[in-house]
Amino acid sequence: MSAGFAGDPRALLLESFHAAVAAADPLQIVAQHLPPPHAGGRTLVVGAGKAAASMAAAVERAYDGKATLEGLVVTRYAHGMPTDHVRVIEAGHPVPDESGEQAAAEILASVQALTEQDRLLVLVSGGGSSLLSLPAEGIPMADLKATTKELLRCGAPITEMNIVRKHISRIQGGRLAQASRAPVTTLIVSDVAGDDPSAIASGPTVADPSTFTEALEILRRYGAQVPASVQSHLERGARGEVPETPKPGDALFGRVDNRMIATAHGSLEAAAALFRERGITPVVLGDTVTGEAREVARVYAALVREIRAYNAPFAAPVVLISGGECTVTLPAGGGAKARGGRCSEFLLSLAVELGGMPGVHAIAADTDGIDGSEDNAGALADPTTLARAEAAGLPGQRQLDAHDAWGLFDAIGDLVVTGPTRTNVNDYRAILIL
Repeated sequence: MSAGFAGDPRALLLESFHAAVAAADPLQIVAQHLPPPHAGGRTLVVGAGKAAASMAAAVERAYDGKATLEGLVVTRYAHGMPTDHVRVIEAGHPVPDESGEQAAAEILASVQALTEQDRLLVLVSGGGSSLLSLPAEGIPMADLKATTKELLRCGAPITEMNIVRKHISRIQGGRLAQASRAPVTTLIVSDVAGDDPSAIASGPTVADPSTFTEALEILRRYGAQVPASVQSHLERGARGEVPETPKPGDALFGRVDNRMIATAHGSLEAAAALFRERGITPVVLGDTVTGEAREVARVYAALVREIRAYNAPFAAPVVLISGGECTVTLPAGGGAKARGGRCSEFLLSLAVELGGMPGVHAIAADTDGIDGSEDNAGALADPTTLARAEAAGLPGQRQLDAHDAWGLFDAIGDLVVTGPTRTNVNDYRAILIL
């Protein structure tokens, strides 16, 4: 196959993905980051995100018999798991729903009832922005749903989406910490580029540097048409008629300890170690890759061609590893035939750009196990991808233009299906050049 590697590229890529996911498994990492058990009062455990249930189970395991636990976490549908003391509620993602709204309202009420003698333990992971949805006064849940759908449609990056969401929420943007009289410890599994804690799940316990004015500017920049209740609330906030989110330097954060326990970069390094063991040089291109998925793929394809033609800037065998969160901008109306997500769209665009180049294999998958609209984590591609798709009556460029990468990879048997992983450190991409 190549010097230093004589195995199955597909199996190796899948193994590397599983190594990346395992590095962020809450059941393996949460215990080492917990504060000592609290003996002086109640320990309330609340949280939201795709990893919330597994994080809660890990807390129960670590504190078993050592602390009195109660609480509630909310996770995505099908991401729950059994717990003994902390209730798990499943709700809508990426579009919020009434189940998430009710859970968020209950969480806020429980936090407001705490005293200085209690402890609040908050479990935060990717997806929490949608799952912990408690709209501001005067904004119906239907309008919050419509706003989320519009932000998703117009291709706004997640960090900018969350600036808007923080300013139409009663619980995000530091407001959960603001509601607590008890000391707060927050464990965070990062799913955002750069690991900014204020952006992960819209930072319910983190000081928020953004403003209502910025939120309005984001809507304007992307041409997002939001319901009147949302527009009015943001405009009132910009005029100072609605209180801003708590800002850096606010004294309330003196009783808050935010701890980052898993990051995308850590998962990329775990995958890199696996490739190194197999005689392949890993190059980590970063965990902050953003932009339109198909355009990012074109840039990566140019780098692959350079390596193939000139053995530079890296010599084969080499694997290019990256993380982050790309976007997929759908046409007005949402794209009737669109199926898949940013990982599968990236991979199909890469395959189209490379045109069956020999010796190049790739995987792109979301570490939460769900890539976009369907039930797959992502997909695999190799030099035969386009030819096999063409034989199945699914030309690659046509499928890419229709935003139906899922349809193509499903037809040729190259989807990566793991089911919910109950963690989330964003996307994983690896391009293996032999």
